[in-house]
Amino acid sequence: MIALRERVANLIQLGTHLNNLNENEIIQIFNQAENENPWFTQGNISKAIKAIRDEFLNQKSLQLLIDTYKLDDNISPKKIGLILAGNIPLVGFHDVLCCYLTGHISLIKYSDKDKTLMQFMIKKLIEININNGFYFNQVAKLEDYDAAIVTGSNSTAKHFDFYFKHVPHIIRKNRNSIAIIAGNETDMELQALGNDVFSYFGLGCRNVSMLFVPKDYDITRLFVVFDNFKDIIFHNKYKNNYDYNVALMLLNKEKFLHNDMLILRESDQIISRIGSLHYQKYENINSLTTWIDDHNNEIQCIVSNTHIDGIATIPFGNSQCPSILTYADGVDTVQFLLSL
Repeated sequence: MIALRERVANLIQLGTHLNNLNENEIIQIFNQAENENPWFTQGNISKAIKAIRDEFLNQKSLQLLIDTYKLDDNISPKKIGLILAGNIPLVGFHDVLCCYLTGHISLIKYSDKDKTLMQFMIKKLIEININNGFYFNQVAKLEDYDAAIVTGSNSTAKHFDFYFKHVPHIIRKNRNSIAIIAGNETDMELQALGNDVFSYFGLGCRNVSMLFVPKDYDITRLFVVFDNFKDIIFHNKYKNNYDYNVALMLLNKEKFLHNDMLILRESDQIISRIGSLHYQKYENINSLTTWIDDHNNEIQCIVSNTHIDGIATIPFGNSQCPSILTYADGVDTVQFLLSL
């Protein structure tokens, strides 16, 4: 086992390495990851690495987590089965980080969609300190584990509940994020909101898939302010999905608005198709908060530049930069690991 202080130093060193990737690493790893998953463009990979480096792998962030939970070396290592997601680059790294910091051993079942990047991160940690190999084990099937942290869909969650019922577990389901527009936002603020909508092609659970707008709001304004993201349509998978969804909505005679890269559709569904964004009109804040309370289990985060009593929000443009103390589905991963 490695002392907590040394594990922290290893993570900081990893962050330094990510800040100084050489050209050969960038070409090899980025290209391999994109071949493995065409949604993982080099721009999106760089964005994910930067968020991890800036929010997780530095002394200030790591010390904050340590102080919050009063972590120390008084830990009896358990084997934690991890089934990682692969919808956006390195989305499972936070679970691996939490296990490592709390001194537990990760049995990692990688997503086929995000194997290259996750293995690259683990390999670097082992190169930094060969003893880190004790903490990370790749497995094809989870066996002989003491607890599990599993990410899947709403349909697989039922199977996971049964499969992991004999051990403590966290099982994550489908969630999406929403944004609340007050109506007085500047163009710059709405352009920041565009990052929450279009980052990673909208594939993350922290991506905004639904907007709430005042009842008299001109929704077509978004076509103008989102113009900075128009190049997204040149990605062939995004374009194929966008074209298909336009055709499908026309065939179904649905009402919607669209330009060359985005579909706007009034709907009460939080989940929207790739290339589309749902919106609802609200009468007042009270009705809005009631709706949010009723759908809390479907919402990952809420983006808004307006303070709303009783609702935790994050500023426009920050949905894909969660802090080290931000946990998926609102379930405290570190507290779970410390309770074992």
